[in-house]
Amino acid sequence: MKKKYLLFLAVIVFNHITYAQTATTKMNQFIDRLMQEMTLEEKIGQLNLLTPGGGIPTGAVVSSDVETKIKNGQVGGLFGVIGADKVLQAQRIAIENSRLHIPLIFGSDVIHGHKTTFPIPLGLACSWDTILIKQTARAAAIEATADGLSWAFSPMVDICRDPRWGRIAEGAGEDAFLGSAIAGVMVRGYQNNDLRKDNTVMACVKHFALYGAAEGGRDYNTVDMSKIRMYNDYLPPYKAAIDAGAGSVMSSFNVIDDVPATGNSWLLTNLLRKQWHFNGFVVSDYTSVNEMEAHGLGNLQEVSALALKAGLDMDMVGEGFLTTLKTSLQQKKITLNDINNACRRILQAKYKLGLFDNPYRNVSPNRAKDILSLEHLLLSRKAAAKSCVLLKNNNVLPLQRKGVIALVGPLADSKRNMLGTWSVAGDWHKSVTLKEGMENIVGNSARIIYAKGANISDDTAFNKRVNVFGEEIEMGPASAETMIHEAVAAAKNADIVVAALGEAADMSGESSSRADIGLPESQQKLLEALVQTGKPIVIVLFNGRPMALVKENSMASAILDVWFGGTEAGNGIADVLFGNENPSGKLTASFPYSVGQIPVYYNHLNTGRPYVLGGPTKFKSDYLDIPNAPLFPFGYGLSYTKFQYSPITLSDSVLDNNTTIYASVTVTNTGNYDGEEVVQLYLREEVASISRPVKMLKGFQKIYLKKGESKTVRFPLQVDALKFYNSDLAFVAESGKYDVMIGTSSIDVQTASFTYNNQ
Repeated sequence: MKKKYLLFLAVIVFNHITYAQTATTKMNQFIDRLMQEMTLEEKIGQLNLLTPGGGIPTGAVVSSDVETKIKNGQVGGLFGVIGADKVLQAQRIAIENSRLHIPLIFGSDVIHGHKTTFPIPLGLACSWDTILIKQTARAAAIEATADGLSWAFSPMVDICRDPRWGRIAEGAGEDAFLGSAIAGVMVRGYQNNDLRKDNTVMACVKHFALYGAAEGGRDYNTVDMSKIRMYNDYLPPYKAAIDAGAGSVMSSFNVIDDVPATGNSWLLTNLLRKQWHFNGFVVSDYTSVNEMEAHGLGNLQEVSALALKAGLDMDMVGEGFLTTLKTSLQQKKITLNDINNACRRILQAKYKLGLFDNPYRNVSPNRAKDILSLEHLLLSRKAAAKSCVLLKNNNVLPLQRKGVIALVGPLADSKRNMLGTWSVAGDWHKSVTLKEGMENIVGNSARIIYAKGANISDDTAFNKRVNVFGEEIEMGPASAETMIHEAVAAAKNADIVVAALGEAADMSGESSSRADIGLPESQQKLLEALVQTGKPIVIVLFNGRPMALVKENSMASAILDVWFGGTEAGNGIADVLFGNENPSGKLTASFPYSVGQIPVYYNHLNTGRPYVLGGPTKFKSDYLDIPNAPLFPFGYGLSYTKFQYSPITLSDSVLDNNTTIYASVTVTNTGNYDGEEVVQLYLREEVASISRPVKMLKGFQKIYLKKGESKTVRFPLQVDALKFYNSDLAFVAESGKYDVMIGTSSIDVQTASFTYNNQ
């Protein structure tokens, strides 16, 4: 029976391989024929990615300049065209008016949903729920394709350990293991293993590479790190996305080994294509080819040639390829083969997406029902709740649905700020505010008194910079003193105060670095006034980054970090506040005690003089004025219930290359609420050939326990979990003793040990 089963599997695998080989051969033959008909100018045109630009006449989908270029075969794709009707118009120009009728590829920044917006990626990562995260990516793909798109500039998988960098909002946080898991499910959610289906989009992994390590947390700034740190701590999520089958990659703005990523042949060819066997195409970030001039790499012609030869296939917006490659070819600075290779990769992507079979595949009017569907809105509400992280609770949450609740703060009733940064297609008018969500929950059973209390910020110069895309920070007619007076009056007449504080949506995101990551002064003054009332205060924190909140933590009775929850933010947050959902989120990026600690992250290396809490401090690696530890560490998050962990049980004390050790704990819900817990497993190698982190996340499971219920959680450990890149960049596991740590956060763990023999 076993032999028959194995034979059956072998036949399936053989047929699958044969089918794939046949499909690849068919694709290559098609593209060979097409490229034989293409002129040099048309080949270069495929490498040109444009956005319609400003000054578009009423009713037109692209500017006349772009339309002419499409007709002349000088455009390979467009982004920023939202709406199936507009995509249809633009595609018709290419199909009906260009010489070879080559379809355009249409992309967009589908970062955390499309029309239905989900929590920002950093918030969604805090759910530690890869099934949920994949579901949001699938929903985004369904809506994006219903709107005519076939290419998503997502997932953003940059590891970031500096919350001053605004784009930390778009990633999964500070850890490579968790980031890799999320990168993989995002790609699978978008592409769903079949790009030819009309409800899948091609993923674009960004930003390749190391963008999240910008010095000083300042966007677009220099990145400088060792190869060991790259391979062990920053590159794994990109690799996971490639292994998941991502069809495209976007280069980053920063330098790597002092060479801009967009023109870095080691990065785009040696690493990406030769080491990782990536066979998709690489697109630049917005004008990053042109920006190599400012990096000091030459004029536009020189940097365009450099980028093409390095392995870049498509030039976003800058048109350096379009305007200079022909001259560079004539001057023998590039070869025809360089142009052909890039053109072929773009055409292959369009073929894999089925655009040559049906260039209008994503413009069916029947798909409108897929946008903002009830199913997607319910998923948005669920995701908003699952992303919440309870940072503090002195027995004031969940809220009671009775009495009087004062709801104050500039983010309590702000539709504009619920979606968060990079919600390109989202309509903030359709978002649910916290005030609306709380009113939906309590109905007539409790009274909610609302007062704005403060502006998000009173700094008009700062506000002007934030409000580039609209008035997220509103400056109403009331003075700061009047607003605080109204909020204090509401608090005095209430049993409890809910203070909705934090950032505006675009105080984080691209080009939104902040040197001071605390609450703006206007909100600090509001909070201080509320504290004077003596009423318990629940801070509902809206934010796109970890913030410095030592003072706020000392004032509040509870802090619920809700990030930016998306279209259904208010309903999802209210579900958590009133106990419909028990908060289960865990931080994926550490909250610093002070900006002076940054970078602060859990999986740091030890020093030769490590500080031990409670021990002597002089001549130890510590600060005179603040703790070493962050205020809230990686993996941290409270619940309305309590979970008790048994000691760790190991199935064996010795691991070798052919065995598996199972590390087990029994988790018991000892509290009064049903709830979910993220059980986290960390490893530490006691002695190695290079200094290794104090601990490394190597496993996690999210489990649901009813009150009083117990479950045994079992983690398999094999040799791959021990591997790392050594000084020679060899991926190895070394013999020795290993500590296994399992617990509820990176600092609250139990420990057991085993030995690995590399024999």
